[in-house]
Amino acid sequence: QVQLRESGGGLVQAGGSLRLSCAASGRAISRYAMGWFRQAPGKEREFVAAISWSGGGTYYADSVKGRFTISKDNAENTVYLQMNSLKPEDTAVYTCAQHRSPLASPQGPQGDFGSWGQGTQVTVSS
Repeated sequence: QVQLRESGGGLVQAGGSLRLSCAASGRAISRYAMGWFRQAPGKEREFVAAISWSGGGTYYADSVKGRFTISKDNAENTVYLQMNSLKPEDTAVYTCAQHRSPLASPQGPQGDFGSWGQGTQVTVSS
């Protein structure tokens, strides 16, 4: 079973940048799609970005497209989320997740992701 640990969250002013990391242990990420999700207070958890197991496909929510970039380093067994031009509405707990099945596409519902980290808080001040 994989364990996922996020880091890199914090407080940043609007327009600033943060890079989140998600370190995996117990299972290599090289064969699994990975995703980032976020949940703001009083709101449902929502999809942010995902990367295919091969790294060749990346997918983004419309709200972050052009500002966020997901990537992964198989050697480090780590997934990253580079967040630029941050807005107050990006404030949320950001959580990474691993797809349940190897070699599967990350384009399905959230329920396809079976392993979740604890999350890291991102706060963007105006």
